[in-house]
Amino acid sequence: MDSQDWDERYRATEQLWGVEPNRWVVRECEELPPGRALDLAAGEGRNSVWLAERGWHATAVDFSAVALDRGRTLAATRPAGAADRIDWVRADVLTRTAGPAEYDLVLVAYLQLPAADRRTALRRAAAALAPGGTLLVVGHDSLNLTEGTGGPQDPRVLFTPADVLDDLAGLGLETVRAERVRRTVAAPDGHGTAGEAIDALVRLRKPWSTPSRAIGRP
Repeated sequence: MDSQDWDERYRATEQLWGVEPNRWVVRECEELPPGRALDLAAGEGRNSVWLAERGWHATAVDFSAVALDRGRTLAATRPAGAADRIDWVRADVLTRTAGPAEYDLVLVAYLQLPAADRRTALRRAAAALAPGGTLLVVGHDSLNLTEGTGGPQDPRVLFTPADVLDDLAGLGLETVRAERVRRTVAAPDGHGTAGEAIDALVRLRKPWSTPSRAIGRP
């Protein structure tokens, strides 16, 4: 899907992904000290808004103008100051180049791309990390196709924690966490649950100096 396809998808419904931050983003980031955050493929900005409310200065990047407008609208409803701490950038994460070593947190949540594009996006994300910074990657796991609920049905855009570690091999990042996680999926009618979704979650850290343990499978 290109940017126009995503614009149409966002126009078709209000708050496609909801307004609350992703649960894994909250779990992994709520104890991090505020700094500069880069939210790649930010969609309607729910994670950037949550970070801004907690004192982060966030750059939300997405190639859908409709999604970014939704994000601005959402940010405007939050406590004073939050909207001022978010920069909304319309760009393709595969081609946009961030300044090197700029961000204390780089977030890549549910960016589902074919393997070669995913590798490009993730290595660009890693290049944007400041020393001591955190890279958090979350997405629909390959196992979700056969054992989980919802998510893309194209196996080419699904991945595992091991895939992410392989994509980022050789960059000197430290593995904090690499695991499959499960979350309950609500039924379409809003009553009860439809089952569990299986996500891949990888949290990495850029060391302040030469790492003692390079990225690898834990």
